[in-house]
Amino acid sequence: MALLKVKFNQKKRVKLAQGLWLMNWFSVFAGILVFSMGLFLKIELRKRSEVMDNSESHFVPNSLILMGILSCAFNGFAGKICYDSLDPAKFAKWKPLLKPYLALCFFFNILIFFVALICFLMRGSLESTLAQGLKNGMKFYRDTDTPGRCFMKKTIDMLQIEFKCCGNNGFKDWFEIQWISNRYLDFSSKEVKDRIKSNVDGRYLVDGVPFSCCNPSSPRPCIQYQVTNNSAHYSYDYQTEELNLWRRGCREALLHYYSSMMSSMGAVVLLVWLFEMAVMVGLRLLHTSLESIANPEDPECESEGWILENSLKDTLKSALESLKKIGKFNQVEADGEGAEGEEGGKTPAITTVS
Repeated sequence: MALLKVKFNQKKRVKLAQGLWLMNWFSVFAGILVFSMGLFLKIELRKRSEVMDNSESHFVPNSLILMGILSCAFNGFAGKICYDSLDPAKFAKWKPLLKPYLALCFFFNILIFFVALICFLMRGSLESTLAQGLKNGMKFYRDTDTPGRCFMKKTIDMLQIEFKCCGNNGFKDWFEIQWISNRYLDFSSKEVKDRIKSNVDGRYLVDGVPFSCCNPSSPRPCIQYQVTNNSAHYSYDYQTEELNLWRRGCREALLHYYSSMMSSMGAVVLLVWLFEMAVMVGLRLLHTSLESIANPEDPECESEGWILENSLKDTLKSALESLKKIGKFNQVEADGEGAEGEEGGKTPAITTVS
């Protein structure tokens, strides 16, 4: 029994073809939207590529861009088929291509669904990329003369100001690295010498943070240096007082920014996938209803359209049988080639008569 069998007359077929033509052009615009989202996300990721550890995060925007291009191509082609289906003479040239095209549409829709899921599931990979990238970027904050890292100080400062964050996981991350360049240190000063000697690696570490960590909304002047020294500031307790530094780490801020953006894009792609599925089902009904016309010379006669010629169970069963036949055929061919090789390797026996 056919799956989702529907009866059509001439009027219904025309309405279906016209509706599908319109839906395909809506899908083209949806493809442009998906392409634009991928391009926007790629630009946003490139802006902060210096604080990202690898290029895996670009998998999502690249996939969105590819899906957008393919959506425009597939739906533009389907729109042409639906338009030509109104004229039997024009539709005849598309008949041999429809089955392969629908098979491609099926795999294309699987890819769209996969991309939508990836948009929701990339949070873990993005978090590790940002954590390592920010950690490496902070190490080069002071090295404004290092090739390839000249603008790292500006990048980190602008990042902390824009996203209202400080450090990787928090402001205390700056206590563990030397973020002040040696050129701005007075090595004749006893305080500088003592700090460098007290550190095994010979680094100048302070309980201070860059200016970009300061919260301008705080009523108190920014406490940028000696953050953990209560006696250095009047009426101050860093453990209990609300510091005028950004509390949130930049990894968390960036992760929230990008993951919320990807989740929104994933929801849009999921809606596009549902729309594409509806278009594919409609195109299949149109294809089968036109092929099942009993009398091609009488286009006004009734016909039947369906999604699958047999039930889902029978279709899967026949597909598995076809795969088994292909496997057996390949095995027979391999056995035949092996037997030929063995026969070729045998040396004929020679009998001598004395």
